[in-house]
Amino acid sequence: MDNKKGYLNEDFQLFHLKDRKSQSFEFHYHDFNKIIIFISGKVTYLIEGKAYELKPWDILLVNNHDVHKPIIDSSKVYERIIIWANSDFIKKHNYEDCDLSNCFKLARERSFNLVRLKTELQDNMKFIINSLEQSLKSKEFGSKLFSNSLFIQLIIYLNRVHLENMYLTGKETLRYDKQIEKILKYINANLKGELSTEALAREFYMSKYYLMHKFKKETGYTLHNYVLQKRLLLSKDMIKKGDAITKAYMQCGFKDYSSFFRAFKKMFGRSPREFCNDI
Repeated sequence: MDNKKGYLNEDFQLFHLKDRKSQSFEFHYHDFNKIIIFISGKVTYLIEGKAYELKPWDILLVNNHDVHKPIIDSSKVYERIIIWANSDFIKKHNYEDCDLSNCFKLARERSFNLVRLKTELQDNMKFIINSLEQSLKSKEFGSKLFSNSLFIQLIIYLNRVHLENMYLTGKETLRYDKQIEKILKYINANLKGELSTEALAREFYMSKYYLMHKFKKETGYTLHNYVLQKRLLLSKDMIKKGDAITKAYMQCGFKDYSSFFRAFKKMFGRSPREFCNDI
């Protein structure tokens, strides 16, 4: 059931990929934030129930724990730059009123992951990305520090674009079901509460069978698995931050420790206590 993909043991990683092959991805999530810079191809990206039809130099901000996957037309060359970003590394560079994770937070709050730059702003982005790619390949003096500074420059630029609304909405290339969007927001805001299929069907005035069918169709997850996975991810974050295991499972909607223990171990391969000891 654990659909986590990739492990990040560094401050950040950059992948520049170009291929034309038939690829089918499952819905998955990461423990880190991800930046996708689309360069060419024909790709629709699904993130938390929304479908984004991408244009060259579109940028997607994918939060850790966001469920997502690309749908790729293999008849076109698919070129993209993917950056895995360690949240702790980003936080280290925050100061005063400067929170560099703001762009990711806003993407989550607005339920809108796309940054479509105006043409005149694309050159700045291309310059930063190209400089970062070259620096990561370099063995010159201070290249790691220089790469880190360019990465932070990229994050600052994305925040400025986001905070000052210097991007196009791209709403014409966005497809989603408004009812499912409301349900997803409700679930993520009420992980402690009653989220059974019956309770959600009552809350949103629909039959539970229609709800289950529609939810699976729009998100790729069964309703039960989506709720369970989000609760477990939240509990893991709470334990990682130092909260007691008892507090974590009770505040994440689990009625007893034994069911929490079994689900946690099945998803993460470790018991809550083992996870806590490894932090």
